[in-house]
Amino acid sequence: MPAEIAAGALSGPGGGRGGSRRRGDRDDRGHPGGEGRPGVPVPEVSVLGVRHHGPGSARAVRDELNRIRPDLVLVEGPPEADGLVALAADPGMRPPVALLAYVPGEPSRAAFWPFAEFSPEWQAIAYAARAGVEARFCDLPAAHGLALDADPVRRDPIGELARAAGYDDPERWWEDLVEHRGEAGTLDVVAEAMRAVREGHVAEGVEARREAYMRRTLRKAAREGFARIAVVCGAWHLPALTPLALTPPVLTPPVLTPPTLSLAGGRVRGSGLPAGPGQDAPDGPGRPPSAAEDERLLRGLPKVRVEMTWVPWTHGRLAAGAGYGAGVAAPGWYEHLFTAPDRPVERWLARAAAILREEDLPVSSAHVIEAVRLAEGLAALRGRPLAGLSEVTEAVRAVLCGGDELPVELVQRRMVVGERLGRVPDATPMVPLRRDLRDEQRRLRMKPEAMAGEHDLDLRRPLDLGRSRLLHRLALLEVPWGTPRRARSKGTFKESWSLEWRPELDVALIEAAVWGITVEAAATARVRDLAGGAGLPELAALVERCLLAHLPDALPYVLGRIEDRAALDGEVRHLMGALPALVRARRYGDVRGTEGLAGVTESMLARICAGLSPALTGLDEDAAREMAALMDGVHTAAGLMGSGRWLTTLAGIARRDDLPGLLDGRIVRILFDAEALEDDVAARMARSMSPGNPPARSAAWMEGFLSGGGLLLVHDPRLLATVDTWLTGLSPEAFVDVLPLLRRTFGAFPAPERRMVGRRVRSGSTLRSSALGSSEAGGAEGADCDDGLAAGAVRTVREILGRETGGRP
Repeated sequence: MPAEIAAGALSGPGGGRGGSRRRGDRDDRGHPGGEGRPGVPVPEVSVLGVRHHGPGSARAVRDELNRIRPDLVLVEGPPEADGLVALAADPGMRPPVALLAYVPGEPSRAAFWPFAEFSPEWQAIAYAARAGVEARFCDLPAAHGLALDADPVRRDPIGELARAAGYDDPERWWEDLVEHRGEAGTLDVVAEAMRAVREGHVAEGVEARREAYMRRTLRKAAREGFARIAVVCGAWHLPALTPLALTPPVLTPPVLTPPTLSLAGGRVRGSGLPAGPGQDAPDGPGRPPSAAEDERLLRGLPKVRVEMTWVPWTHGRLAAGAGYGAGVAAPGWYEHLFTAPDRPVERWLARAAAILREEDLPVSSAHVIEAVRLAEGLAALRGRPLAGLSEVTEAVRAVLCGGDELPVELVQRRMVVGERLGRVPDATPMVPLRRDLRDEQRRLRMKPEAMAGEHDLDLRRPLDLGRSRLLHRLALLEVPWGTPRRARSKGTFKESWSLEWRPELDVALIEAAVWGITVEAAATARVRDLAGGAGLPELAALVERCLLAHLPDALPYVLGRIEDRAALDGEVRHLMGALPALVRARRYGDVRGTEGLAGVTESMLARICAGLSPALTGLDEDAAREMAALMDGVHTAAGLMGSGRWLTTLAGIARRDDLPGLLDGRIVRILFDAEALEDDVAARMARSMSPGNPPARSAAWMEGFLSGGGLLLVHDPRLLATVDTWLTGLSPEAFVDVLPLLRRTFGAFPAPERRMVGRRVRSGSTLRSSALGSSEAGGAEGADCDDGLAAGAVRTVREILGRETGGRP
């Protein structure tokens, strides 16, 4: 019986597909491909080779299935998911979605099988659901696939065929050949081209086992008495399946005539494919291995226990650039071609114009009309049957965006790739943790979205407070749905988050399911586990996270661990590193309804003050820099606590003359800002900058003193004069030695502060201040001040300070 080729496209290890539909034939005993058995009716078998996520293949599969009306549909995919196929008919199922297989207890060992609306496999599943016929998956089970090492991708059939046809862009070749043509026989030619590409190829490793299992599944279905069977698989596998179902047909082999690919007469013409004699000859590979050979190949495969479920997917994860081997370059464009077969160019550019108008860009109907004309003109100049993605993109850039790349990138992100997030029905098997999260998302009105969105939370509102707690709990479980951002307003009652749901978060939820069946219980168990081996700084940070996530059952345990650690840990640096986080946690007590931590923090501060002085002895440069950062944190924490013990401790340490220069300068600056310095700051600076001190120590002292900001030098001429005198008195060699420290010190100042210091130095005010003394310098600086103009400002300041003006400024 002559072959009846009904549909085809391209696919291979790298995602290309091609295919044909053939009616079952009988061998000399009357069984399909010699694989049947006496007494069993021979079914009609149609093998539809497709390209994964190809809208042209999807339309062909849909139309062919409606024509042949099979009793059984076999789809390339893991057979463990057979029980999940019926969920495709649920109204709550909306592609893109993916089958997820994972190993319980080892969720990191997982695999996805994505489906979009324009995926041929999804159209096959949807047909079976509509027609009420059985659908099964026929690929190698995930239990074996996750236990085997995957073969590396070695071939790109679409790329090979595109190069043979003289194209440097495989996607453009595919559009021209399949997506933009409606003539009959196009897919037939693609299917035969795939046979030519695979000629001489010997399947090995996982690929050979996959095809052996597909043949086993097809044989099993043939023995079960189905009258019509349709197989939807990647066209790369088609030559390994079709001889099983029929006698190889007599077809004309490819004849090459460079440089174009001709579709006339059902022959593939182009450079790069094997040339034939031009006469009718048997086409395709020889007969595939027998059933016994396939069974030997599949015997003894390693196996693991797996579980399957449906998960939402995104168009972004269907893109080849996202690392998906069978991905396509433009999922959004392909979805558009599938859902809008009539006037696709006009509809696409109209949508692009709507997106640009949402961004307040002036795009009119006239722009759209001209963009359509430009896209069609470019297609005509390039000899393309219809304007493709490259032409419409150039039209968007030139006409709608006026040559500006920024709005073009917006259209690319929103339309070409797209970030549509699919949906799975409630009946989908889920781990309890995932189901609890879904309920929490509904209760808090937090809809997962694939596009990153900014959300500001006001923690004084119960709804926003609940949202904040959920996001912090998920962060503890390492499910980063939300990323914290700097709040747009001051205060502890505001939070800003960037929310983006990604498909891999479903795997993260499966991994986190070992901690509990609800988000709160799992986060509590996770905190207790983290606290088991954490040090004091880590425990303090964990307390803060417990308060943010509102985990009242975990907080007492962590506080107990802190008390135990603090009692046994005599290292002052550990206490200093832990205190700031604990004090920050206290500030959330009134907003988040948690108890204060006054007892713990007061005890830790007392121990820090008692052990600080010995801890500052014998420190090298790196240790001194680390200690300075810890001191800054403790100083901020002590200020929030309202404790004067810290400043008293620093005042006593400031009398020492054996401190590292960096710490000496930092302590003097802290005391000076707090108005707790016992002597004059200019005198302290002058002593530290005296010629008797090594230049490196003086530079380190200056770095520590000025790390709080450079405005002090602008407003205190004596300090600036001291620094200026010290710098000008250095020898050239000493100046070169201290220059890196000086650059680091002054480079940390904001640019306006650096400019103000530079102007003061250039104006010579530092020299006057040094020569006249503090009081005269002050007069000199204020000689050009207008008291009348300053009176209003001084009066306002005195009122703010609560002082009586006494009738004078």
